[in-house]
Amino acid sequence: MDAESEEGFREFVQARFAPLRALAYVTCGDWQAAEDAVSGALSRLYLKWDKVATPEAYARKAVIRAAIGEKRRPWRREHAVGEAFPDVVAPDRSGDVDERLRLRAALRRVPPRQRAALVLRYIEGLSLDETAEVLGCAPGTVKSQTSRGLDTLRAVLAAEITEKGAGHVVSDRGRA
Repeated sequence: MDAESEEGFREFVQARFAPLRALAYVTCGDWQAAEDAVSGALSRLYLKWDKVATPEAYARKAVIRAAIGEKRRPWRREHAVGEAFPDVVAPDRSGDVDERLRLRAALRRVPPRQRAALVLRYIEGLSLDETAEVLGCAPGTVKSQTSRGLDTLRAVLAAEITEKGAGHVVSDRGRA
């Protein structure tokens, strides 16, 4: 790779690392796995930098596939360090942050392929065809994965509301 191409790659990484890492995190739900996914995807992109016509699309596709693949690796299941130290989430008083955390937690309970379809369609704003290309499947599969993912997400959020509501007793006046 010549100096000009290498500089172009560095500028791309500086500009896109954080958004790609966020995309990977939303897909897999683990910051370390997200960084691993982005690092691996960018390493593969570096090797093909001069041959890739659209680096943004290539990187996004590679990151999604790597993020989904990170959770499938057997060593990750055998040595789950994250389960030894449970996540303790202190509630933030601003409603926006609480809502984001609630949605992120619910999204983690959606299966990986469905989660990837939801992230690409609704967070990244990709079209049906672009999402199908990134996931390496037919547009009909994206539709069904998105539909099932939304159903799962709705069920998770509804169950959460039901669980919270079960702890409160409402009197005749409508007060707790």
